[in-house]
Amino acid sequence: MGCELNPQTTDFRSVEATEFRNAMRSLASGVAIVATGKGTERRGLTVSSVTSLCIDPPCLLVGINTSSETHDAILHSGHFGVSLLGMAQHDLALRFAGRGGVKGVDRFETAAWNQGILDVPVLRTSICALECVLHQHQVVGTHGIFIGRIVATRDGDGAPLVNFHGELRSLSAC
Repeated sequence: MGCELNPQTTDFRSVEATEFRNAMRSLASGVAIVATGKGTERRGLTVSSVTSLCIDPPCLLVGINTSSETHDAILHSGHFGVSLLGMAQHDLALRFAGRGGVKGVDRFETAAWNQGILDVPVLRTSICALECVLHQHQVVGTHGIFIGRIVATRDGDGAPLVNFHGELRSLSAC
């Protein structure tokens, strides 16, 4: 399924995927782990496509590839946690991004997790954690857009981990 095109814009071609990726590498973005489930049903992945959406009701938006098992697990559970990462979680970000071939529930083995009020995994050492009820879902191209209504937050400590030019970097506190 692709993006629906506005008839007034069909005269313009879309940029090629490589051109788009190269352009988006210049957009610094926070790194987070989005997770859902409990026990052996836990699923999660690293994302850099999280943004605040609105304050009333408090919502965030996250994009997840439809081929990810986390995508379907969130649709099934209707809840998800977002753990915003700091530099101390650099290796964990890579693990949840699939480096080393670790998949499924095994990704959760090397860090301490809490089950939040929605019974979703939130990283105990994250710089912030948010728990969301699925408010809306829409597939656009290869990704599902999840809008989560935030029902709980927990503050942590540390400078954020950011993705910039394809590398995970630390952003020093101002």
